[in-house]
Amino acid sequence: MDCIAGVSRKPWSLPFTAEPQEVAALRRIMRLHLGLWGLHGVIDAAQLCVSELVSNVISHVGSGTPAILVVSMSGTRVRIEVHDSDTRALPVFLDAGLDAESGRGMALVTAVTDRWGVQLQADRKVTWCELPTGLPSAEGHSGGARVSRVEALLGGYGGEQERLWLAGAGAVAVVEEAAIDVMVDVLHWLRAHGRDADEALDRAQTRFEVEAEDTEVLAPEGMRRTQATDGAEKHDRVCR
Repeated sequence: MDCIAGVSRKPWSLPFTAEPQEVAALRRIMRLHLGLWGLHGVIDAAQLCVSELVSNVISHVGSGTPAILVVSMSGTRVRIEVHDSDTRALPVFLDAGLDAESGRGMALVTAVTDRWGVQLQADRKVTWCELPTGLPSAEGHSGGARVSRVEALLGGYGGEQERLWLAGAGAVAVVEEAAIDVMVDVLHWLRAHGRDADEALDRAQTRFEVEAEDTEVLAPEGMRRTQATDGAEKHDRVCR
């Protein structure tokens, strides 16, 4: 089912200088933004792609090259682009052996993405890749059965579609208040039945943290693609 209050995932871009010391900062920024988008399950793969795409610019265009990182949604996929001004140095897919010291970068990108490619424009080169998210729609939620159950429950706590439509951009805030009402009501219910509400909160928080950590560890493996699709459907320009 789609999220009752769509998750806003607006495209964003960040100019940077392609230098080795910038890679760690770009990885942190990617983690932050995907976390805000609720896409925790693809963070590791996205960070890997950023590292490899930026490293490709450093290795084949040159350290100090001005570049731009662009991240957006392409349907239900996360699209990562790195723009640079050199239209001659193209990324190349190599079948590097296990003992090779280099050449595995784009092979790693191929392994964790649905597809990647290169777009040549008049003044720049755009190297891009797309990661699967498993979302039902571009503004849908992740989180599985637990989140879907809450979606159904929140409709009776002020999360009706009509109210959310009127709230427009404030729909997420409306649903957040509804979720808090649900939690408060549950605490009242526990107290009315002689249970310790604080203990229940502690247990719920502990379980949530464990499940969230397990999800972050397992999700990228479930989405991993060991072989990308062939031909024009895979690349704007096929790299061999």
